[in-house]
Amino acid sequence: MKNFRDMCILSFTLFLTVTTNAQEKVDQEVMADAEKAKVILQTDNDKLDGYFENSTGYAIFPNVGEGGLIIGGASGNGVVYENGEVVGMADLKKVDVGLQAGGQAITQVIFFETEEALNEFKQGELELSAEAKAVALHEGASIDANYDDGVIVFAKPKKGLMADVSVGGQKFDYTSIDNL
Repeated sequence: MKNFRDMCILSFTLFLTVTTNAQEKVDQEVMADAEKAKVILQTDNDKLDGYFENSTGYAIFPNVGEGGLIIGGASGNGVVYENGEVVGMADLKKVDVGLQAGGQAITQVIFFETEEALNEFKQGELELSAEAKAVALHEGASIDANYDDGVIVFAKPKKGLMADVSVGGQKFDYTSIDNL
C-alpha cells in the first residue's frame, strides 16, 4: 500500500505541476495580448490616454468572443491593472436573450474611476446590466463618455458582424496575481 500511496502523491504532484505550468502560459499569453490591445486602443484613439492615466484601475479583455441567434453569449479572459500595475486576471461571461444574430470578436476595456468600484470588481460584486452598454470605439472617433457608478466600458470590434438588441448582463470573476 505504501507504494500505491507514494505513486498517487507523485501523480497528483505531477498533475498539479503540469496544470499550473499550462495556466501560467495561458495567463502570460493573455497579458501579452492585453498589452498589445492597450497600444492599439491608445493609437486608435488618444482620448483613452486620460482614462488609462487617471483611473484607479482598469481591466483589459483583449479577445472577447460573442455570438448568438436569439439566445447569445460572450466570454473572454483579461488582465486587471491597479495604478498601472498588473494585480490579477479576470474572466468575463455574458448571457442574453433578444433580437440578435451573428458573431464577433471585440476588445473590451473597463475603467474604474474609484477604488470602491475596482474593489467591487475584485470581489465579484460588479455585474454590468443590459443598460450599461459599452461605448463603441472606432478608429479616430470622438469619445464623449462619462463614468456611471465609477465604471465606464469601451469596446472595439475586431472582426465579425453582429446585430444585437438583447437583454442580459456581464458577470466577472477575478483572481489576484498572488493566487496564480
